[in-house]
Amino acid sequence: MANKFSNLASRAAVALVAIPFILFASYSGGLFFALFVLVVAGLALYEFYTLATAKGANPQIVTGIIGLVAIHLSFFPEQFPADFGGSVMFWKIKDFAAVLFLFLTAVMLIELFRNRGSAFMNAGFTIFGVMYIGVFLASLIGIRELFGSEIPMQFMQKFFERSGTVPNIETAAMVYSWGGWTIISILASIWLCDTMAYFGGLSMGKHKLFPRVSPNKSWEGAVWGFFGAVGTMIFFQQYHLPYLQLHQAIIMGVLIGVFGQIGDLIESLLKRDAGVKDSSGLIPGHGGFFDRFDSLIYVSPMLYLYLSLVVLS
Repeated sequence: MANKFSNLASRAAVALVAIPFILFASYSGGLFFALFVLVVAGLALYEFYTLATAKGANPQIVTGIIGLVAIHLSFFPEQFPADFGGSVMFWKIKDFAAVLFLFLTAVMLIELFRNRGSAFMNAGFTIFGVMYIGVFLASLIGIRELFGSEIPMQFMQKFFERSGTVPNIETAAMVYSWGGWTIISILASIWLCDTMAYFGGLSMGKHKLFPRVSPNKSWEGAVWGFFGAVGTMIFFQQYHLPYLQLHQAIIMGVLIGVFGQIGDLIESLLKRDAGVKDSSGLIPGHGGFFDRFDSLIYVSPMLYLYLSLVVLS
């Protein structure tokens, strides 16, 4: 019992320090947020490679980290010729394709001369880790920067007409702040989904959700978590995200409530296959970075595609 309360105290202490920092980085955006995401992704990738090592593979850790950094840079628009509502997306896709091609080429070339066990396993784990954690989390930077130089001018014109807002010198700062509130709303939705799923399952859980992967999760908890995610997105749409329509906020909440929980199950599957309880012990009381950000990793690219191709199109 004492150990349980000690673990709870550690979790609360970490959350007390980490959450304000994460929210500040999310709202600030720019290079500060990009570096924050890059650190999280790099540590999560290292933990993933540790799981791969437990399975007998020898992933190319340095190559993977370099590839991850390059992919994250390709999602950061400050390097591109930008204008408000310009063609940043074109440059981003072009850079991403080039980075991905060079990364895949480098992995296979290095494996050709490396001679450290199974080339299939080594290259496979190296590439899968960068694609799953690197690309997926890099899309979080993409979401934050959608509201800078990438936002379509036609969308802004429609928003001004619909809301009666008069464009002025502060418009760009207002629009960029939407990106911060969007990231904060996503994080809050995931956190509330996890919290409600935990307590809903604890008090009402009778039907196992996926016992082969995570024996403690229940359908009842998953439903509570789902409605927590949807409700959180509706709240933020009403008070902080004027560019979103109600049905769009609900769709985002559904994506988080469903695929965020699937991301958690996928990470549990990988850990169970590797025979470990936590991806690491880097975060006291919380396990590792891969443990804490598993839902965010899986749901980020879906939200990025929905926002960029549907909401802001």
